[in-house]
Amino acid sequence: MSRIYTLVNQKGGVGKTTTAINLGAYLATLEQNVLIVDLDPQANATSSLGVDKRGVQTGTYDALLSGDIPASSILFNERLQLSLLPSSPSLAGAEVELVEETEREHRLKNALASVKDKYDYILIDCPPSLGLLTVNGLVAAKDGVLVPVQCEYLALEGLGQLTQTIERVQASLFPKLRVRGVILTMFDPRTNLSNDVVKEVNNHFPGQVFKSVVPRSIRLAEAPSYGLPISAYAPSSVGAQAYESLAKELLKGDGVKTN
Repeated sequence: MSRIYTLVNQKGGVGKTTTAINLGAYLATLEQNVLIVDLDPQANATSSLGVDKRGVQTGTYDALLSGDIPASSILFNERLQLSLLPSSPSLAGAEVELVEETEREHRLKNALASVKDKYDYILIDCPPSLGLLTVNGLVAAKDGVLVPVQCEYLALEGLGQLTQTIERVQASLFPKLRVRGVILTMFDPRTNLSNDVVKEVNNHFPGQVFKSVVPRSIRLAEAPSYGLPISAYAPSSVGAQAYESLAKELLKGDGVKTN
């Protein structure tokens, strides 16, 4: 059974793409068939996996406009055993082009219907905004939303707005939409601030915060420039250990047994 999760936070720089890439990579090492969908016109997830966004021929832009995902659009990384539906700068025009289309909020969900049974997990990386692309990601999130939150000042800013957006999507488009969990990122144990944010997030989302906390890490910041997830770039680093723990925690919560 395929599980589809959307990673969303309209605040930039919270580790959303980093989480999508590294969580997906570790799920793959745990013998899950994983597809990462890059729904961000900045195409950072695409670049982070070593794909030149300027050379993308077909990807999420075409999927949204056509409502279909041909096999040729999905790139498979043999080394990582990880699949990617890439993005490109052309995706920026999709929001404008879809405005007059019928069921424009359901385009990604409908497109994924043709491929979802091939994967155990589909992770959708949304742009840092609450526009039509993100709404498509939320409607497609069959099994819930993953919300990365950085352990820094103003971390909770905008979460209220995100919660309202989720509630609006629930009310008008997808009643079963839920928050699967909140992921704490960029944690620095040396500061009182990080610890305070952890407490605040747990107070705001009781029972919905993953126990696996991602630390601030130079290796995590370096990995995208090499086109690799942390599992391949620095597998013994603290960042790698955190994302491996997160992947196992997600699988356990989903009732998936691992070796």
